[in-house]
Amino acid sequence: MTEEGTKEATTLLQKVSQTLSRIGLDGFILALLGMILLAWLWPQGGTGDGPFSLSELANYGVSVIFFFYGLKLSRAKLVAGLGNWRLHVLVQCSTFILFPLLVLPCKALLPEDLQLLWLGAFFLSSLPSTVSSSVVMVSLAEGNIPAAIFNASISSIIGVFITPLWMGLINTSQAGQEIDFFHIVGKLVLQVLVPVALGILLNPRWGKWADRYKVQLKYFDQTIILIIVYTAFCESFEKNMFATLSWLELIGLAVAMLALFFIAYGCIGFLCRLLHFNYEDRVTATFCGSKKSMVHGTVMSKVLFPGSTVTGILLLPLMLYHALQLIVVSLLARRLRDSKR
Repeated sequence: MTEEGTKEATTLLQKVSQTLSRIGLDGFILALLGMILLAWLWPQGGTGDGPFSLSELANYGVSVIFFFYGLKLSRAKLVAGLGNWRLHVLVQCSTFILFPLLVLPCKALLPEDLQLLWLGAFFLSSLPSTVSSSVVMVSLAEGNIPAAIFNASISSIIGVFITPLWMGLINTSQAGQEIDFFHIVGKLVLQVLVPVALGILLNPRWGKWADRYKVQLKYFDQTIILIIVYTAFCESFEKNMFATLSWLELIGLAVAMLALFFIAYGCIGFLCRLLHFNYEDRVTATFCGSKKSMVHGTVMSKVLFPGSTVTGILLLPLMLYHALQLIVVSLLARRLRDSKR
């Protein structure tokens, strides 16, 4: 290829990347799809056991992810967001009460062969909000950034207790697991809260280092998530768990996840108007309260459903919701910012 041809190809790739970025389809979402494809083509790569297996590597990686998360989280950022208690209550209630109550009645409407997808959707509904993408989108829409940092961070901590509690209140026998609340919480405390607390304690000394290398740390986080997704789908593909799902059902699931987002987003927006929130707080409430964390979802699936062959199916609603929320919220953030100006 000539030098001119190389430049044209590079320019075209940059334009494609920028276009995908504008609609929320970043490289990570494409990589997630690639992991599912790889699991379908080569499920044996992610089903091994032992201290050096991919699954065991992911277990250690999870704790490292949350250690670095705590390392980047300064106490000053948390304190800065403490004041607006009405906003905090609305975000946390939306995340942990509104979502499960929206999904719970759907169980009775679905046939038996779709109950696993419902269980995955309910698992999604019980998860905490995202951290990094919530703050980024709130910043893009020029909302209340300190409050976004506070709510996303507190949501992660609350989720360690609330997500297992919600999952323990419903029948999870379809996933081949019975939820032992105290055992699960104890495991999550060791795997999530202890590393976060250690990171926060070391923030005054190593926080600047974490900020300097935040891009590299983000890639590390994403690599661990990709490994977890790959191993989960390997188990499901090897046991042929997706054989009962048709393309029509998968499209229906995507539409349902999109509807769930807009219903939750609309409910939170209505409550914001009822409480007379200003523009900045309204943006923070709707963006933080309507998002769900892929990181916590993949981590908690390993703890809540260890060794389950249906974990891949249970993660499908989360993966679809995660991709769709990024696309929709990125478009909404730009529109809100432009309308404000």
